[in-house]
Amino acid sequence: MRAVIQRVTKAEVTVGENIVGGITSGLCILLGVSRDDEVADADFLSEKIKNLRVFEDQEGKMNLSLVAARGEVLVVSQFTLYASCKKGNRPSFTDAAPLAHAENLYNHFIGRLRDAGVSVATGQFQARMKVSLVNDGPATFVLES
Repeated sequence: MRAVIQRVTKAEVTVGENIVGGITSGLCILLGVSRDDEVADADFLSEKIKNLRVFEDQEGKMNLSLVAARGEVLVVSQFTLYASCKKGNRPSFTDAAPLAHAENLYNHFIGRLRDAGVSVATGQFQARMKVSLVNDGPATFVLES
């Protein structure tokens, strides 16, 4: 699994004209699932993100985790994170997981964060979405399982 994580002061996702998910302070996570990913990958990544110390403490140092900062999460499925642009000019998505497999692991990842007490909003799986956010810092991180 691959995640692009942005620390945000606000983020929301719309489908058509409807806001389907939004948060205030926390993390916006673009989540990609590869064809080789398993439940263990979703478990690892959710645990890593939950404990990643990317929020500032009272001294302005990145020292607080998502849980300690009481941050929220917006998770958006992003199969294009597994695009290959090595050949030609058109991306290939052969490394991305098939739809059912990707959706199962996406939902498992979200469930793990919720089970840990994290407030999670989501996009709509397999929908054409528009994500808007205010990146805080800016602070952006890329993680892989």
